[in-house]
Amino acid sequence: MTDKAEAKLNEAAGAVQEKFGELTGSSRHQAKGAARRYPAQASYAVQDAADCVVRSVRDNPTTGLAVAASIGVIVGFLLGRK
Repeated sequence: MTDKAEAKLNEAAGAVQEKFGELTGSSRHQAKGAARRYPAQASYAVQDAADCVVRSVRDNPTTGLAVAASIGVIVGFLLGRK
């Protein structure tokens, strides 16, 4: 299973568990559902952002190289200061 599909499955399972907790009045199930749901949402968002960056760099490699070089210069400058 791909990472995105697994994240979506965990998100859905967490939402169901959270809703079950609401319906039964079980704060334990609500917390477990939320603990499963929100990391899955974050994982999916990070994967989506990474895919967007990869697509952008693939479409415009020169721009991607310029951005990477700029970040390298800034990090080098910040680490070189004492």
